[in-house]
Amino acid sequence: MTRPRFHLAFPVNDLAAARAFYGGVMGCAEGRSSEQWVDFDFRGHQIVAHLAPDLCDPAPTSAVDGKAVPVRHFGLLLDWDDFDPLAERLKAADTEFVIEPYLRFEGKPGEQKTMFVRDPAGNALEFKAFKDDGMVFAK
Repeated sequence: MTRPRFHLAFPVNDLAAARAFYGGVMGCAEGRSSEQWVDFDFRGHQIVAHLAPDLCDPAPTSAVDGKAVPVRHFGLLLDWDDFDPLAERLKAADTEFVIEPYLRFEGKPGEQKTMFVRDPAGNALEFKAFKDDGMVFAK
């Protein structure tokens, strides 16, 4: 392991739907599971979908760039060349976009592509890619 990996557990209301989205649409390999939870390999990170229907309420939003960004979300920083193929894969699977793919800070430090989607349980995920990976924390 060259850098730490994160572990995230989150609620879902249907494990079969979680398997279809994370395993099928996102292409995440499935790890251990039970009747109450499923581990997924989220590009080297461990995410765990826990069956907890009562916790699947929509997240409040906050205004960013004039868009309503879900306050509670998780996701990945992708390589620049991996962003568009993932966006197309999500579109082909009729995934609900909270915020369609777009380019932020064009020509400025921190230039990035970003998009937000929801999984079948309503969890918000953000995927972004920086034109220059050294600008992830640029001000």
